[in-house]
Amino acid sequence: MKYALVVLAAYLLGSIPWGYLVFRRGLGKDIRGLGSRGTGATNVLRLAGWKYALPVLVADVLKAALPVALLLRFGGDRRLALAAALAVALGHCFPVFIHFRGGKAVSTAMGAYAVLSPPLFAVSLAIFAGIISATRLVSLGSLLATLSVPLLAFFWKADAGLGILGTAVFVLVAVRHKDNIRRLLAGRERKLGEKKEIESR
Repeated sequence: MKYALVVLAAYLLGSIPWGYLVFRRGLGKDIRGLGSRGTGATNVLRLAGWKYALPVLVADVLKAALPVALLLRFGGDRRLALAAALAVALGHCFPVFIHFRGGKAVSTAMGAYAVLSPPLFAVSLAIFAGIISATRLVSLGSLLATLSVPLLAFFWKADAGLGILGTAVFVLVAVRHKDNIRRLLAGRERKLGEKKEIESR
């Protein structure tokens, strides 16, 4: 029962759609019908700039980092913390509060990884930053950074639990990026800095 309640609470926390809320309050529009239709910071950035994207990014990272840190600090059960991290990512992607249409899980996953394994997080963040710096493709950086986590967890840290979480998260991220993957393969993916104008609705 304890596990089920904690996982449910983590899912509901992950379901808080900060991108949707910030965009709706600031610009009066539903971001799910604009740009990539995701509620994450990248779509907010393309549509409205850093003024709106930065608080969304911080909130999405913290909604994973804080519960995982609290569970490790006061619960002492690493398996429960891993399960909660996945539940937050699922809530972010499929938020119950806005009809299961959310973001792509990258920022929430990175928030959890920063707590679960700071060295591994630092390497994956460096991969993310390096790919974006070289290509300006956020989707490619996101996919390779999240793929690096289970590989590093299994072969560098020998952490099976984190490796399993990382594998599940990468699958989730890949599914949520399926349209991006198609555009990447076709050479038509949008690059960072190519701001998309907000359409009137």
